[in-house]
Amino acid sequence: MAPISFSPPYTPACHVEQQLRERGYAVLRPRDTAEWAGCPLEQLQALEADWNALPPDAHLKDGGRYRRRRHACFIAEGGQLTQTPHRAHYQPVEYNALHGGMLRWFAPMREETVRQPAWQALLRAVAALSRAALAPQEPRWFIEAHQFRIDTEGGIGRPTPEGAHRDGVDLVAVFLLARASIKGGETRIFEAHGTSGQRFTLDEPWSVLLLDDARMIHETTPIQPLGAHGWRDTLVLTCRRGAFLGEGMS
Repeated sequence: MAPISFSPPYTPACHVEQQLRERGYAVLRPRDTAEWAGCPLEQLQALEADWNALPPDAHLKDGGRYRRRRHACFIAEGGQLTQTPHRAHYQPVEYNALHGGMLRWFAPMREETVRQPAWQALLRAVAALSRAALAPQEPRWFIEAHQFRIDTEGGIGRPTPEGAHRDGVDLVAVFLLARASIKGGETRIFEAHGTSGQRFTLDEPWSVLLLDDARMIHETTPIQPLGAHGWRDTLVLTCRRGAFLGEGMS
């Protein structure tokens, strides 16, 4: 029996701010992602090769070997972007029951990737959306970038081993880059203080889920291979006002 797959509730790029304010989330098709970011889709697609060389995540407390990742941090202010010196990723236990409270040092993003015009466009887009939809008076945004590959080499891969969660930031952007020979990987979002929820599967490269992290809880179900081996590639960008989580602990 074929697995049931629900289509994403897509929003046109022109309505993304309104959708985020009113419902706490928005989902864009690839062409709308490109329009929202202000760069050609082909420039976004040119970033994808970097996901083929991600090093293993050495911090998985469930003993798994299914996750590869790189990490980098940036500050956006007045249309300018500054990459910070490499720093650890930190989340309090209240936001990540599995890996919270740890200073996790991941491999840094490659300089060649960070220099790409499409990369700069994505960071400016998430910072501009955070300000326009969530905090119009906030001039400075602290952005963390996570490149993920979840694979099924060990039989199953867990995109969110911590379960349904919030990230302790203002805006979360989850870009799907690839799904290869897998089933599962369903996205589930829920109101943090309500009863409404959505479930759907991102399956178009460069579709994106945008979340108001204060209002929405999210998770992605495990993936299994369709054949010998499969994987799921994503880019997660988070925007936070005030400071990075764990500022001063690195």
